[in-house]
Amino acid sequence: MTTTSNNWLYNQLFTNWKTFEIFYVLCLLLVQIAVFIAVPDSTIGMISGICGVLCLVYGMKGRKISFLFGVIQCIAMTYVAWISQAYGSFAMGIVYVISQPIGWYLWGKTQETKSFAPGTRKKVCAIAILAWAIGWFILAQLGGQLPYFDSINFVISFIAQILYIFKYNENWSLWIFVNIANIVYWSALSIQTLTGDTTVGSLGANLSQVALQAALLFNSIYATKVWSSGEANNEGGTL
Repeated sequence: MTTTSNNWLYNQLFTNWKTFEIFYVLCLLLVQIAVFIAVPDSTIGMISGICGVLCLVYGMKGRKISFLFGVIQCIAMTYVAWISQAYGSFAMGIVYVISQPIGWYLWGKTQETKSFAPGTRKKVCAIAILAWAIGWFILAQLGGQLPYFDSINFVISFIAQILYIFKYNENWSLWIFVNIANIVYWSALSIQTLTGDTTVGSLGANLSQVALQAALLFNSIYATKVWSSGEANNEGGTL
């Protein structure tokens, strides 16, 4: 059993990597470290960034080990969101933590990626827009920061995560939208912290999320190609 586990872990971590993928993963990780070196006031933020990169990169490869890194990243991100009063991000952090073991289980059962029919895709889009508007209203009533952006992270991320754990290709299109919104959101919070307009959260934690979302945006764009081509099929493993 130990040998089997070791083989599975080795295959999940190190096999079938393209030179380009190795290069860009290293670059994305170095960005997280560079942000921490520049503003070393949030170790939790750096942990969230590094594990977030590893989670989504292995997710791009269609590998179950993505969810192990995901648990660590989600717990760290939930803490960062709480101290920054990003209540939508905080709520989604809790959902992410819960979804990791579910994704682990489902990726052991479903190996093939799949896509919606065009009509279903339009319905999902309409539901997402309506849910975003409702989330915006609720978060505004709670006094959260930038609720129109935070609602994207709360609502659209929830839908994207469901599609992700069920291996629908469309999840990456939603993540691209979420990542762009989050770059704007966390950049705005970083500027507010830097200029003294708010004392909520920390500059290092906010900047770590900017760097993470930029890395995830690049990964989401690349993952769209990988999943659509079928390269991510049968990578999940059965352990």
